[in-house]
Amino acid sequence: MAKRDFYEILGVAKNASEEEIKKSYRKLAMKYHPDRNPDSKESEEKFKEVKEAYEMLTNPEKREAYDRYGHAGVDPNMGAGGGGGFGGGGFADSFGDIFGDIFGGGGGRGRSGGPQVYRGADLRYNLEITLEQAAHGFDTTIRVPSWDKCDTCHGTGAKPGTAPVTCGTCGGHGQVRMQQGFFSIQQTCPKCHGNGKVITDPCAPCGGQGRIKRNKTLEVKIPAGIDNGMRIRSSGNGEPGTNGGPAGDLYVEIHIKPHAVFQREGDDLHCEMPISFVKATLGGEIEVPTLSGKVSFTIPEGTQSGKTFRLKGKGIKGVRSGYAGDLFCHVAVETPVKLTEKQKDLLREFERLTVEGGAKHSPQSKGWMDKVKDFFE
Repeated sequence: MAKRDFYEILGVAKNASEEEIKKSYRKLAMKYHPDRNPDSKESEEKFKEVKEAYEMLTNPEKREAYDRYGHAGVDPNMGAGGGGGFGGGGFADSFGDIFGDIFGGGGGRGRSGGPQVYRGADLRYNLEITLEQAAHGFDTTIRVPSWDKCDTCHGTGAKPGTAPVTCGTCGGHGQVRMQQGFFSIQQTCPKCHGNGKVITDPCAPCGGQGRIKRNKTLEVKIPAGIDNGMRIRSSGNGEPGTNGGPAGDLYVEIHIKPHAVFQREGDDLHCEMPISFVKATLGGEIEVPTLSGKVSFTIPEGTQSGKTFRLKGKGIKGVRSGYAGDLFCHVAVETPVKLTEKQKDLLREFERLTVEGGAKHSPQSKGWMDKVKDFFE
């Protein structure tokens, strides 16, 4: 009888990911497992078929050969051996992979024979900077907590003159395998916690950890244009790994302090520009600050409060931008306060002359009053 397609057996597409294949295998293996279907020859055969398909499709080389040539491209002995009896390492290993993933035992990686190797944890450092520093960039130094090798035990964790001994529970492998019937579950050794060795006489200064916490100074280059919330990665400056594993990374997260004059939006800057009502009425030249110095420009006669002027290229050049943003100046006409009697008299005379001149002096007020009149009528 011709063999069925492996993808068809598992019920997955030909471009299925390894995780999708594992998920389907878990479901079918549970369904057809002999313990759940005693005395069912059909279930036993289907279980063998599912297992063989899983073993072929989770092996990259076998899967590639099968995709190109079908069953003819796969060594029959590899497939047949997987479909044989339930004893031996084939069934236990493949089932151990699946249930190791479920129960957190680390999957097939524990079969390498050595203690578990773990990557160190990543660290985050919050760095507060000014808007000017963010715009122009700068170099700085930071102090971060770090683990260094213990000078007393030289990183072994054992008291000088002694040495760690091989764990008797896992035999130095760092993992133990629990077998119950057809189930094989691989877990981190509870005695040595995956190290493969046990310290019977720990080093006093480090408490058997083999490392001591100290502060270290790092130089950090802050690029020009960096924005609030962006992170700079310092590779390998996180927590050290376990059993020779690689160190984690340090992420410097940028927090920009509020600015007294400017508000940032992306690469653009915004500022409020108070001017007197005389300047707004008559127009003229005004001076405004930017992050690169002062600039002057002329506002037109009759400028109203809320008018926005755009100064092109006076914003910030972002870290990923080819050009600088703009500066938007928002006009706020200031009402004078604490006037003298003479100043008040002059304003009253100004008001009288303005009213006598008609609506041409206050077109917005005239338009608003017309709308109010229409509303009530």
